[in-house]
Amino acid sequence: MATTVYFASNRILTGPADDPASYGPNIQPPSNSQSMVYGTAFVNGVDIPTNNPGVITAIEETTLGRFPTEAAADLSQPGRNLLVFIHGFDNTFTDAITQAAFNREWMAASRVLAANDAIISFSWPSLGKIVEVPILPDAYKHDQAMAQHSGIHLMSFFAKLEPILRTARANKCRTFLLAHSMGNLALNSAVENWFLHGQGDAALFDLTILAAADCGFDAFDQPNMLGLSGLVHLTDRVSIYYSDRDDVLKLSQVVNLAQRMGQDGPRDRANAQTFPVPPYTMFDAATASDYPAGFLESHQYYRRSQVIRTAITKDMQAAT
Repeated sequence: MATTVYFASNRILTGPADDPASYGPNIQPPSNSQSMVYGTAFVNGVDIPTNNPGVITAIEETTLGRFPTEAAADLSQPGRNLLVFIHGFDNTFTDAITQAAFNREWMAASRVLAANDAIISFSWPSLGKIVEVPILPDAYKHDQAMAQHSGIHLMSFFAKLEPILRTARANKCRTFLLAHSMGNLALNSAVENWFLHGQGDAALFDLTILAAADCGFDAFDQPNMLGLSGLVHLTDRVSIYYSDRDDVLKLSQVVNLAQRMGQDGPRDRANAQTFPVPPYTMFDAATASDYPAGFLESHQYYRRSQVIRTAITKDMQAAT
């Protein structure tokens, strides 16, 4: 049975919108969010035990600048929990969509009711060429720039999604956001742009999960809704997963000459005044050792470790 992935992308198309290969590594102009592509993809062959994310078999009903009518109606149906996924670095468009499908399926397989969600992927223009050690510095820097520049498009995506999220919550359904790796850098910029553009407080998500965040560990330090400091005004709860065993972030620290949030959490994370519980929860993922210990795998613990999967779905259940 195919997994349905609703998506939005600020990648510039190089061909027809129904061809996954058309979604390239270049970004739409920041002022041109109406050219973002929204659509519905179908993924077959997802297999959790073998870590197979499947393949895209079709892309349908694409539109520019807004969710297709059928997709918006489907996502607004009563009884549908919603999960928004922002991928990290080293992801082609195909990677982003199939990884979203994989996340939907492992969450649904947990049998936790709140984790059985319709999934919506935001695919920013990662190059998808950082595949082995050492990380290719030009490819990494390309991805980092694209993530940062995607903030205004991600903000626009949230604005288009807001009525759908509001309907879901009014129907007693749950709404979640999962940002992985460099997707947190895009989220950092999106939150900042949200408030800089006068959007104001909005109850978008019941829970936001920040996993292996490849952004500065000071991302919550900025005042006046800058950086991630405004995130709690868009979500009821924030769970931050970090690991000092994350080899990708160790290298990222060297490249950036700064500690990453996904290594040991945000700066001053133990300060109950800065990060009260709730809305904040911290989870040390280094305590899990039930997944492959390779270079790239160490950065993917949120979906490779059953221990971490269980922690995430418990987080989601607690948000109900």
